[in-house]
Amino acid sequence: MTISPGPQLEPTQRPGWWWTVSDCTAMVWRGLLYYRRQPTIILWQLGFPIVSVLLFVYVFGSAMDVGEGADYKAYAMPGMFAMTMAFGFMNTAYAMVVDKEKGVTDRFRSMPMARSAVVSGRGVGDLIGAAIDLAVLALIALAVGWRSDGTAVETAYAFFLLLWLRFALIWIGVYVAMFVPGQEQAGNLFAIAFPFGMLSSVFTPPSLMPAWLGFIAMWNPVSSTANAIRELFGNPVPTGDSWIEQHAMEMALVWPLLITLAFLPLAIRKYQRLSS
Repeated sequence: MTISPGPQLEPTQRPGWWWTVSDCTAMVWRGLLYYRRQPTIILWQLGFPIVSVLLFVYVFGSAMDVGEGADYKAYAMPGMFAMTMAFGFMNTAYAMVVDKEKGVTDRFRSMPMARSAVVSGRGVGDLIGAAIDLAVLALIALAVGWRSDGTAVETAYAFFLLLWLRFALIWIGVYVAMFVPGQEQAGNLFAIAFPFGMLSSVFTPPSLMPAWLGFIAMWNPVSSTANAIRELFGNPVPTGDSWIEQHAMEMALVWPLLITLAFLPLAIRKYQRLSS
């Protein structure tokens, strides 16, 4: 007795959502193949954070005082994690600009594929890449003596908050890339990323800054994530009395959500309106 297979759906009979997921998966796989063929890109992306670890832990660390007798290494390493996620939107924007300049984007737009696949695939792929970056940086942090004193659940939640921030900033990178004409101009995005990452509580508590600068730093989304993960890791959290600093744990969820709600639709709409 033989069992005949069930009815097979022809490609044209498959629902639209199936093609959307399939096309997004294909774009994610394309991005992962790029990491496989160019593994040095991971080290390139981690270059600045690694140099920052060496500078602020070994060169300036002994002279840094964040108050309350806190160990600077324990204070700085979570900030490094947050800064790496914040700078990641440059990598997203640069990759999108390269594809656009080489005509790859136009080729994708001319193909019979889901219009959102390129953007959503970039988002998922970059999030996987960010997880790899974060894992490498965590190993480096362990090598220089940093440890998490939080529970396994708290530590896992801290890394989730870091990826949650990175996920939100992906859409800023995609949106900005649509306005950048070429690779040379894309390199200038560092001028935007640098103050966004540095004017925060990554290296110094805002309470130790001049009042106007401290106000900017404490309301930086990177600061909320950095302070929240310090608390989860059981690392020192010298903070002021401002509302935003006292509610870092909640704002580490709210800031990325607001960024995603604002820039995800803008990124998709701008991509769909690109001229052929």
